[in-house]
Amino acid sequence: MPGALDGVRVLDLSRVLAGPYATMILGDLGADVIKVEAPGGSDDTRFWGPPFQNGMSAYYTAVNRNKRSITVNLKSAEGQETIRRLAETADVLIHNFKTGTMEQWELGYESLSRLNPRLIYCSITGFGETGPLAPLAGYDYIIQAMSGWMSINGTADTGPLKVGVAVTDVFTGLYAAIAIEAALLAREKTGRGQKIDLALFDCAVSALVNVAANYLLSGESRSRSAMNTRTSCHTQRTWQATVRSSSPSAMTDNFKRFARCCPITRLEPIRAFKPIPAESPIAKS
Repeated sequence: MPGALDGVRVLDLSRVLAGPYATMILGDLGADVIKVEAPGGSDDTRFWGPPFQNGMSAYYTAVNRNKRSITVNLKSAEGQETIRRLAETADVLIHNFKTGTMEQWELGYESLSRLNPRLIYCSITGFGETGPLAPLAGYDYIIQAMSGWMSINGTADTGPLKVGVAVTDVFTGLYAAIAIEAALLAREKTGRGQKIDLALFDCAVSALVNVAANYLLSGESRSRSAMNTRTSCHTQRTWQATVRSSSPSAMTDNFKRFARCCPITRLEPIRAFKPIPAESPIAKS
């Protein structure tokens, strides 16, 4: 059975995680994804291991399934012309070069959209293509620190901690896939493509969701320990086990269910260890 994106051709010039993750999703949905690398392989994750299998790292294979692969030297005039020819028949082009790099090669949106007005062009950078930080490269570790993600992970003893997975890349990859799909739908109405300008930093801040909303509403920045014991959801917490090297966690979506769990987990009733803010609607229940 054909996928939802059957017949959509994606030219993937991205490397590492955010872009490849997005194009993998598009490929899973049926798109024809052509991954472009420099001769010899320019996606660094090919070599991020161990483990390796058939000369490729687990990291690389995790986000590059359902793709065809070609090599093109983008720094050469011949390679740049190859990309122009491929862009003429592509539906989507995605890249994550630093701001201005594609324009230097005359492969920016303005140049390629003249060849193919229906092209959807997705640019992924650290901080977007405009603004004072636009020239800077973006890396998940740095973005997690700048966006606030590290400040809400860990404990008072550990200090700020990075989330184990490169979540800012994953968030951005998801946003990219969603934006591209929306642009494909818009093209059905307008007949024209468009440019998508995505920033790792923007996507990371957006993914703070209720934590960011709490700050905007209250003006208070919560501590790392508060993220574990006094979040908006009062029926969740992690404890240190007295046996074995484990940290059990418990969560329910409301107080009635949590109260029923207390005898099983040998926990005191929720109100005994989890003060409920007086302004909360459930404080009066």
